Amino acid sequence: MALTIYLIIDPMCSWCWGFRSVWHEFQSELPATVRVVDLMGGLAPDTDQPMDAATRDYVQGAWRAVAARTGAKFNFAFWDECSPRRTTYPACRAVVAAGLQTLSARKAMYEAVQRAYFLLAKNPSEESTLIALAGELGLDDARFAQDLSSRVVDQQLAAELYKVREFGVTGFPSLIWHRQPPDAPARFGLLAAGYTDLDRLRACWAELLA
Repeated sequence: MALTIYLIIDPMCSWCWGFRSVWHEFQSELPATVRVVDLMGGLAPDTDQPMDAATRDYVQGAWRAVAARTGAKFNFAFWDECSPRRTTYPACRAVVAAGLQTLSARKAMYEAVQRAYFLLAKNPSEESTLIALAGELGLDDARFAQDLSSRVVDQQLAAELYKVREFGVTGFPSLIWHRQPPDAPARFGLLAAGYTDLDRLRACWAELLA
């Protein structure tokens, strides 16, 4: 029976950043027969407006909460050195655009955006930041810049967001399991919603396999 796990994440989601080490360890324990597919969650849609004071306070509070619970590191200089906008769609498009060049570049771009945002005080809502990251990863940055605003990338991101809504997911990170029995309708369900520590995630996995 084919089993797929959908990892639903957003590169600028602080809880996804906190979940990073848990996921890496859990994924390393999965059988080779389990297929893993990541989907961009689209935490905040496109906007040209700067983040207002209340939202800045809210997001910084989330960073502190994630740091306290998970031990993840954050560079709060971002809030003094950058002019943030409340949009994660450009960063999501960057992951999709990188994946058009090589599949492995999708994961590499996702992690590069996380490091740039949370550790290096760089602004992934700016295309210039994303194009620079593509160059640092060894991608064709001219092609990447073109793809970033292309209809192909917009359509793929829209398809991923549709799939996320189809699963009923509204928070990130989330893990959805999907089974395709032979000659039977597909089945899917929730493995984890929101930040989940490693012991709980292992227990949920064991319950699924039981």
